Amino acid sequence: MAPVFSHGDLRLYLLSLLDEGPRHGYDLMQALADRTGGTYTPSAGTVYPRLAKLEEEGLVTKTVDGRKTVYEITPAGHAEVEARAADLEGIEAGLADSVRLIADEVRGSVREAMKSLQADLAAARTAEPAREPRNSDDPRVRSREELHRADAVINEFRAQIRTDLRTHLARGGALAATVVDELANALDTAARELTRALRR
Repeated sequence: MAPVFSHGDLRLYLLSLLDEGPRHGYDLMQALADRTGGTYTPSAGTVYPRLAKLEEEGLVTKTVDGRKTVYEITPAGHAEVEARAADLEGIEAGLADSVRLIADEVRGSVREAMKSLQADLAAARTAEPAREPRNSDDPRVRSREELHRADAVINEFRAQIRTDLRTHLARGGALAATVVDELANALDTAARELTRALRR
């Protein structure tokens, strides 16, 4: 998924938010989340270094108000915002496009999960009449019923994991290779345990 802000755009966007009025760091992070409809939630490690850089450049100042640090734009910062008004318009347009794309991805994920669920329900409906006339004491019939239940459990797990991962990414989260490795290892372990249980 493409980042919401291109290189350097977040710096200018933070400056434009401060041009609206003084804000503390958390307020800026919240404003960014609000402006992107919750699809982008920056971390403190993303926002504060940029604020420090803006301060070094003399574009913002900071004052400590109790336990909060409040950032305020300087005349030089305001001049940059005015001088780069066209760039800001481009950022706003790009931001709207990014949010739209993320929303489309989330909607696509939901549609895919719904199709999977509908297919599972259809399969369950067609399987039920075939099972009804049979003797429920027959171990083969019970095994087939348990197989259908196992299929449903696996499909539900798959749909939930896909939804969780896509939602996390859509909200601006990162997906580390170690997390995928842990998932793969857990699934390998579960598969080995299942094989061991079936051989008993």
